[in-house]
Amino acid sequence: MPVEKIHDVIIFGTGLAGLRAAVELNIKMKGKVDIALVSKVQVMRSHSVCAEGGTGAVLREEEGDSLELHAWDTVKGSDFLADQDVVDRFVSLSPQEIRLLEHWGLPWSRREDGRIMQRPFGGHTFPRACMAADKTGFFEMQALYDQLQRYATITRYDEGFATSIIVENGKFKGLTLYDLPTGEFVLLRGKALLIATGGLGTLYGFTTYSQTVTGDGQAIAFRAGLSIEDPEFLQFHPTGLIPSGILMTEGCRGEGGYLKNNKGERFMEKYAPKMMELAPRDIVSRSEMTEILEGRGFKGPDGLDYVHLDLTHLGADRINKRLPLIREVCMKFLGLDPIKEPIPIRPVAHYSMGGVEADINGKTNAENIWAAGEVACHSLHGANRLGCNSTAECLVYGGITGGEIAKYLLKNPSIPDSPKKSFEEEERKIFDHLINKEGSENPYQIKKELRKTMDETAGVYREGNLLQKGLTRVRELKEQFKKIKIEDKSKIYNSNLINALETENLLDLAEILLMAAIERKESRGGHARTDFPKRDDDNFLKHTLVKLNNGKPEISYKPVKIIHWKPVERKY
Repeated sequence: MPVEKIHDVIIFGTGLAGLRAAVELNIKMKGKVDIALVSKVQVMRSHSVCAEGGTGAVLREEEGDSLELHAWDTVKGSDFLADQDVVDRFVSLSPQEIRLLEHWGLPWSRREDGRIMQRPFGGHTFPRACMAADKTGFFEMQALYDQLQRYATITRYDEGFATSIIVENGKFKGLTLYDLPTGEFVLLRGKALLIATGGLGTLYGFTTYSQTVTGDGQAIAFRAGLSIEDPEFLQFHPTGLIPSGILMTEGCRGEGGYLKNNKGERFMEKYAPKMMELAPRDIVSRSEMTEILEGRGFKGPDGLDYVHLDLTHLGADRINKRLPLIREVCMKFLGLDPIKEPIPIRPVAHYSMGGVEADINGKTNAENIWAAGEVACHSLHGANRLGCNSTAECLVYGGITGGEIAKYLLKNPSIPDSPKKSFEEEERKIFDHLINKEGSENPYQIKKELRKTMDETAGVYREGNLLQKGLTRVRELKEQFKKIKIEDKSKIYNSNLINALETENLLDLAEILLMAAIERKESRGGHARTDFPKRDDDNFLKHTLVKLNNGKPEISYKPVKIIHWKPVERKY
């Protein structure tokens, strides 16, 4: 018999979106709801703690900001691929989330008048990034985690690796979980599931992401029959530290940092004369790569040529107060003090604009599954996300989906039948088939090859033949994966097995990213094709959808919701 554990709601992922949803569910249900919190790490090690620069919200209408301006900045930043009804809802709810966190004790940085400090961020025409120095995500997670301590009806499944979402007849039936500390294989059942597992950044070798971020939620949702929307749009952050890729927050430029080439020029003057270093991320990343490719960068290790992020003119006081983490990271990892020396940076894989297709309420195309945060695609960010809109999205959509699931529970749905057969098939697949493979291929080497392939073929600039070469290589790696060998045969804390499962997830996501990128024959936002350098609204003002059909990914499209603003040329 399978080990079954039953709860009202299963929250899969414990970053900002997952914790915010758990708090909202408890508020709406007055604490009378049984929630399972599932995380492959310990809760406070979810990648959201790494968010640095700020959270976007309109708090200063009397000083010239407005909801309409935030919406316009977001739509323009998205290269007009954002659904404008979603953007409207997002900007209207974001200020409430900031105030809630304020009431819950988050130590926001303060202006001299005592109000929450906001700094400029790329693509925003008003300083609206609410900040807690440069550790905003960490403090947001802490505030939400503290709130959860008020409720006794939460069961945590820390260090549990979910291997599949079981959907039968369009309905969520269960989540299969490999519990690392006990070695047990568990079936979690519930009336509703929220997928809130974050991004897929370790698809690339040079990335800002923790090594735990392997797209698991997105991959198993895809295999369960849910659609993935806009997977080709992968954001490159302009300032990844050389050679590690660690994020140098956009707050560095928000505080007035300069980008300089090897001639000492502030080169953004050529590319975005009005907003300079605070142009949207896609534009700044392309500008940096152009400087590097045309020989105006500095020689870096392993081909990681770079430009400079210069904070030296800001002075010690400002850096120590506003960017203490940046200084600490530079000193620890490079022995470099940004008060005295410029920081070596280049564009780095940072964020997935695409994700599990979900509507304006966070609902997927399964009856009782919702999605929130980076794993989801509500069509808020379109082709390019503006900085500080992601932590805000996690909070807003954590709140929305928590509320929507509470409404669903109040209709008194029953727990779906046990999917015993599907559970047993999944257990056999992993603990009879996968772990006992005696092939010749090393899964660690396959992951290394995959990341190298993505770095080389689907970077800041893309080209059709190169994308096709990448897709061919990924499919070869998928074939190689069928012949892997897992050395460790034990069940408790088998990190060898976990790595293989993560690699399988990344291979699936790489394939659909490259397929979608090949088919989108235009340049828009984070998807810049040298063979199709112009945006093509006649043919590609639409969202990509990728879904499994008879075991193979199939591409279709759906229209963008345009309510207020028709596409115009983006100038900054």
